[in-house]
Amino acid sequence: MDAPKRVLIVEDDLTSLELMAGYFEVEGFRVLKASNGDEMDMALRKANVDLLCLDIRLPGRDGLSLLRELRRSSDLPVIVISSKTEDVDRIVALEIGADDYIDKPYNPRELLARANNILRRVGRSEQAVAEGQELVHDFNGWTLTPAARRLAAPDGSDVHLTRGEFELLLALLRNRGRVMQRDALLDALSGRERDPFDRTVDVLVGRLRKKIERDPKDPEIIITVHGIGYVFL
Repeated sequence: MDAPKRVLIVEDDLTSLELMAGYFEVEGFRVLKASNGDEMDMALRKANVDLLCLDIRLPGRDGLSLLRELRRSSDLPVIVISSKTEDVDRIVALEIGADDYIDKPYNPRELLARANNILRRVGRSEQAVAEGQELVHDFNGWTLTPAARRLAAPDGSDVHLTRGEFELLLALLRNRGRVMQRDALLDALSGRERDPFDRTVDVLVGRLRKKIERDPKDPEIIITVHGIGYVFL
């Protein structure tokens, strides 16, 4: 029998924290709680966490700052939670590396469904990479080694990729030369459901271009096919 998944909830409102913890505990999760960034850091040092639910509005370091710091060294799945509804907050969260985003007030069943979906697809992605660990993709002097989740620049240095960036780059490389629709690319990302208004793919492409293109504003590797999606040359 698989061990229960651990979720860390970072929320400064005690009522919201306890309610959210209760939702996850009923579903068999082990729940860790934190009310600020320092408590979050301590919890992550003490335990292996499978999923982070992170509120944007926190005392001290806000959720976006914490996510930015986390992504420098970790691909831990993160659901950002906020009472804000502006598109800019959702886009910024995705640009920084959030796996999903949900607005307050939210339906607890939707939150749990998103959490389970992320964890399920992350597991599938990791298994698929492990099964194809002999594959190495070379392009324009760059090398992506899926089994090690390592992207090496032409000068041999390592370039950090978030899980979303890695999954998207791998999907594009596996279909090199083929025009990929946004829906198909969205399917390759852990935890993402099809949504005609979801800009996750576009945000991730923008981030990848900044890392691998000589001129992100005039890309030569990941090309936009207007009205359809992208092609990796």
